[in-house]
Amino acid sequence: MVEETIVHVARQPIFDRNQNVFGYELLFRSKKGNAYDSVDGDQATISVIVNSFLLIGMQTMTYGKKAFINFTANSLKNSIPFMLPKEMIAVEILEDVKPDEKIIAACKKLKQEGYLLVLDDFIFRPEYGALIELADIIKVDFRTTRFEERQRLLQYLQNYSVKLLAEKVETQEEFQDALRMGYSYFQGYFFCKPVVVSRRDLLGYKKNYISILAAINQPHLEFGQMEAIIKRDVSLSYKLLKFINSSFFGLQNKINSLRQALTLLGQKDLMKWVSLMVLKSVAENKPGELILKSLIRARFAESLASGKMPRRQVADAFLMGMFSHIDVLLDRPLQEILDGISLGEEIKDALLGKRYNQFTVLYKLIQAYERGEWDISSYYANEMGLDEQIVLQSYRKSLTEAYDLLMIN
Repeated sequence: MVEETIVHVARQPIFDRNQNVFGYELLFRSKKGNAYDSVDGDQATISVIVNSFLLIGMQTMTYGKKAFINFTANSLKNSIPFMLPKEMIAVEILEDVKPDEKIIAACKKLKQEGYLLVLDDFIFRPEYGALIELADIIKVDFRTTRFEERQRLLQYLQNYSVKLLAEKVETQEEFQDALRMGYSYFQGYFFCKPVVVSRRDLLGYKKNYISILAAINQPHLEFGQMEAIIKRDVSLSYKLLKFINSSFFGLQNKINSLRQALTLLGQKDLMKWVSLMVLKSVAENKPGELILKSLIRARFAESLASGKMPRRQVADAFLMGMFSHIDVLLDRPLQEILDGISLGEEIKDALLGKRYNQFTVLYKLIQAYERGEWDISSYYANEMGLDEQIVLQSYRKSLTEAYDLLMIN
């Protein structure tokens, strides 16, 4: 009996200078552990890549953006990148690949065919000159490379037509440093952390939306009160009717009444929809990836919680994922924001990293899976009693549904 292969894929966005998504680096894992159980690691890598394209689908993973994929020396020499469409991938050449004649020949062929070539975790050595001439992008690790080394690299590369990508950029300060140094692309968690530049008051419209968010999440909210809250904002009323009449629902008759729309959605789904609309409204001047990531987390959390938590807590899991970046969207301390919203205490504790509870386990599982920290995600999946195949299916489902829902609204 052939054992079914479970192919896990996480992704990390790569941004341009305007914080628009340029592509996604895909992080792969096959089967249970972090290491492949095959003697032939290159063949295992090939298997994972092929299965990922076939089983998950690149449109689901990257929404049409470039997929940055690591390739070993043998996979380059054996022309494996040519199995994948050049329009869809960037070929990342791993740092341990030695630039011998066969590697240079393989990279020249890829370059001639129009593939995007990326040097990963780059540290300058004279023997890498031929690869630098072929490369489109060079990735520099901001965690391990000192400032002086980055400066020397800039001076050396000024005569080459290559763009620089700053990876493992964890803070806004590092992002700004990379911008000033002329980097074109950025990868890391810098956009996921708030920057409280002052204690200025929130803009009026943001205050209004936060008050709506607080009101809609009251634990004993009645249906009539909910309708009154929606009616307070003409834009929300319009968007709700547009949403309910979209192909997402496939209704035969058009809904023209706000009351009908509310009835069809129900309180829990309405709370989720309003939360999405509010977050989109307050996300001015923020990367669109933040809203998409919040919605992916919300859908992922909801899917994982289904069957493991009571129904009312499944909706709470959705809200936990949705609010997981709200401090970044508002540039306010998370504690301050959550104090003004009537979320359950367990959700607040999970988001704030306080008392350990079932939502904490769920939240840590989601974070670990996003980052490709497979041992940690496996640990928390076991804590929840979740099979790894279920986690994979839930993640794939959340990517598709989040994108579709965001496009509708």
